[in-house]
Amino acid sequence: MKYAPIALAALAAFATAAHAAPAMMSTEWTAQACDAWNKDASLTSGLGDKWIKNDKGRGYKIIHLYRTDCGEATQTELKIVERDGKAMCVYGGAVQNANLDHAVDYTMHATTERWEEMGAGEYGPMKAMMFGRLKFTGPKMEAMSVMGPFEAFLRLPGKIPGDKACPAK
Repeated sequence: MKYAPIALAALAAFATAAHAAPAMMSTEWTAQACDAWNKDASLTSGLGDKWIKNDKGRGYKIIHLYRTDCGEATQTELKIVERDGKAMCVYGGAVQNANLDHAVDYTMHATTERWEEMGAGEYGPMKAMMFGRLKFTGPKMEAMSVMGPFEAFLRLPGKIPGDKACPAK
C-alpha cells in the first residue's frame, strides 16, 4: 500500500504526457492543420477559385511551413488540391516535395512568438509581411489577392494546440 501514491503519481504523469499536444508545426501538428483547413470555408471556398488553379497543370499546390527558431530542417508540408471547386488539403506532414516551384508554391516561416501572435489574431498577413514578422517565399501578388483566406491560414496556430518545444528533426 505504501507504493500506491507513487504508482498513481507515475500513472498520472504518463497519462498527461500521452495526451500532450504535439510540437507546433511538427508532422503531427501539420496533419491536424490539414484537417482544420478542410473545415474552414474561408480556406476551402475562398481559395477554390483562381488560387488553387495556379498550379502549372500539376493538380496541386504545396505549402512548406516552419518555425524560424527551430530551423529550416523542421519544415513540414501541406498539399492542397482542387476538388469540386474547393481548395482541399489532402496531405499534412513530413516534406514529400523538397523542390518547390515558388511561382505556384509557398514557403512560410516565422518565430514561435510570431506564429502565436498571428494565430491569436493580433495582426493579419499584411502587417506580418510588411514588418518582416512572417518570412514568405512564393507568388506574392497571388497571396495579396487572397488576404482573407491567407489570414484564416495564419490563424491555424491559434486553433490547433501545439507545444512550444521544437519539432524533432
